[in-house]
Amino acid sequence: MSESAVAPESPAATTKPAPTVSVVVPTRDRPELLRRAVTAILGQRYDGPVECIIVFDQSDPTALDVPTRADGEGGGARTLRYLRNDRTPGLAGARNTGILAATGELVAFCDDDDEWLPGKLSAQVELLERHPETPLVSAGIIVSYGDRDIPRLAPDRPLGRADFLRDRIMEIHPSTVLVRRRLLLDRIGLVDEEIPGGYGEDYEFLLRAADLGGIRAVHRPLVRVLWHAKSFFFDRWKMIISALDYLVDKHPDFRTEPVGIARIEAQLAFAHAGLGDMPRARRFAARAFRNNWREQRLYAALLASTRLVKVDTIVKLAHRAGRGI
Repeated sequence: MSESAVAPESPAATTKPAPTVSVVVPTRDRPELLRRAVTAILGQRYDGPVECIIVFDQSDPTALDVPTRADGEGGGARTLRYLRNDRTPGLAGARNTGILAATGELVAFCDDDDEWLPGKLSAQVELLERHPETPLVSAGIIVSYGDRDIPRLAPDRPLGRADFLRDRIMEIHPSTVLVRRRLLLDRIGLVDEEIPGGYGEDYEFLLRAADLGGIRAVHRPLVRVLWHAKSFFFDRWKMIISALDYLVDKHPDFRTEPVGIARIEAQLAFAHAGLGDMPRARRFAARAFRNNWREQRLYAALLASTRLVKVDTIVKLAHRAGRGI
């Protein structure tokens, strides 16, 4: 056969295989929610292999009756692994247990009470491959609270550290995170297990990840996030105060960003109101006002400090609007 007659290499032979994704799912005493979350992970419309690592926190692993598949059976393999959290009890230690056990090129997080929509992984991997400078990608969310579904989309641009100092950007939810494992282990670092109660561990992690390049998000909702009164952080005001103090001490550049520190001061004001310490709640609200009078949380804290409206009522109203305190 002449050189000109040689058939060109088929596109399939040159196509890069889809990377393996390891999904870390911390769980504790929520078997029905866990089953729903894992079923959605293993059912992703994604050509590559998906390894789901369920990390049981403060309980023994229990196998789930959910479908898995071998490689080639209609797409990439879908596998399940069960681990017990052998590190610090709580979300941070459980996430790190899964991260260190992961074998995929990419690592994703999913909380046991959240649910991925079917095209989540495919859209995120495509975005990550278009932007090799990006360490981490996210996606929009649907906040489900009671009988309401509220779509929330992250800004459609790269997000750096300054963005996260100014705002938590709650749309960059931990259950949307997809990160390059090599960068996670070598440069970003594991989830901080020293944060009191694990409160805000995801936010502190994003602050460090944003230092390495702009975090991007698929600009459509791809994860359903369940908000409910059984949240492990609901009504734990002393721990929240300690965690916020820890965060500012670890990242002192908050104090150079008036909008960011006002948000934290307003959260502290609300937490002190939750404890019934109304004078301290008003003092933190006054600090927040001086730094950024537009910070809405400070007005929620002031309202709570008057005792005219109960703290838990304000929290429920905020959640019903798809917002946190």
